[in-house]
Amino acid sequence: MTATIHPTAIVDPACRLGDEVEIGPYCIVDEHVTLGDRTRLVSHVTVSGRTEIGADCLLYPQVSMGYPPQDFKHRGEGDIGIRIGDRCTFREMVNVHPGTDVGKPRTVIGDDCYFMVGSHLAHECQVGDNVTLSNYVQVGGNVSIGDYTTLGGLAAIHQHTRIGNYAFVAGMALVTNDVIPYGLVMGNSAHLNGLNVVGLRRRGFGKAQIHKLRAAYRQLFAYEGTLAERVEDATRLYSDEPLVMEIIEFIMTQSNGRNLTLPDMRR
Repeated sequence: MTATIHPTAIVDPACRLGDEVEIGPYCIVDEHVTLGDRTRLVSHVTVSGRTEIGADCLLYPQVSMGYPPQDFKHRGEGDIGIRIGDRCTFREMVNVHPGTDVGKPRTVIGDDCYFMVGSHLAHECQVGDNVTLSNYVQVGGNVSIGDYTTLGGLAAIHQHTRIGNYAFVAGMALVTNDVIPYGLVMGNSAHLNGLNVVGLRRRGFGKAQIHKLRAAYRQLFAYEGTLAERVEDATRLYSDEPLVMEIIEFIMTQSNGRNLTLPDMRR
């Protein structure tokens, strides 16, 4: 079936539209845009640049995607764009920027993501599957967000930060350092406040898995010794536990946890 386009919409004939695409009133779709099958632009949506949106996505009024990134190093050259998976929802006033010609050329969003009202995803971000950005979350450039991660309302994520799989960032948190997989961070500035146990249970993680994660958490973030020493001990104790080793590998990826969100040691 062909696309349905409202008479007031401005759609470049060179763009690529999948089957059963719906483009509502006063939308603007530029020439290099690709919209997957059954994707719907409700109204007043503007999509520009080399933006590829997958199948069964839903974009609400005032969503804006694909316009030049807010990076002063970007020269305005090169093949930059956005790639979005299937079944993603973007509520009112969401803004997504493309990659840059001085870094990653593509901003990437996985499948089944939900962006709530007013959330912003800056240039070069890499977002996994089943990620939720709550109302007015602000994500800086070149941030990596793992699968099944939730960012609470009004949270702010500093540029170049990594957030691991299944993590939870509480509402109004200011995150300036990396967040471990399965972690729960809160506060301004955000500090590590245990594990995202509620989220893990909702996603089907068993009691034994959570118990081992908790034990490893206590080992890794105890007060005794240095982080490097605690990582070494935890690696020896939990080398056969994939979830724990995921956290350890995450910590070790960048200078032995130098840019890691840690528990509040004042408590």
